[in-house]
Amino acid sequence: MFLSKNIAKILFFIPLLSLLVLLNSCGIYKPTSAKDFPPEPEKRVKKNIEEGRGFRLFGEENKGGGTFDFATSNELWRASLDTLDFMPLISADYGGGILITDWYNENNNYRDYIKISIRFLTNEIRSDSLKIKVYTKNCENIDKCTINEDNPEISTKLVSTILTKATKYKQEKKNKDD
Repeated sequence: MFLSKNIAKILFFIPLLSLLVLLNSCGIYKPTSAKDFPPEPEKRVKKNIEEGRGFRLFGEENKGGGTFDFATSNELWRASLDTLDFMPLISADYGGGILITDWYNENNNYRDYIKISIRFLTNEIRSDSLKIKVYTKNCENIDKCTINEDNPEISTKLVSTILTKATKYKQEKKNKDD
């Protein structure tokens, strides 16, 4: 019994070892150096396509994506950040087009809090390019708070302030480019 287990192990490992030796000599595994490949992804992609290693499904051409400006060149984004600079931010996602502040209270008033969410619908400076939600939280004590979503007065003031600043930034950029 003991002898048959050892023979079974040997018979299992001999083909496995032979397969590894054969595959290694076929050139499947080629050690490479990091010096052979550029660190920039664009250059690696270009090199792979030139060497014929790239492929496209269904013969699609590169249609490209949209145009993405850096956040500092978007006047609405900058104006929104400048308008809310006194409030701590929970999320600022330029790619997703959303700013969310944390709960904020003024003058150590632990009963009234405010939270603002700004969603960017377009990069154009228009009144319908922003969707602003203002949340207010009123607390009687620490564990008894009510949260309300709609506060049109603050929302309207924020839209007006942001659009005014964005227009000013755009005009400054235009004057600088001229």
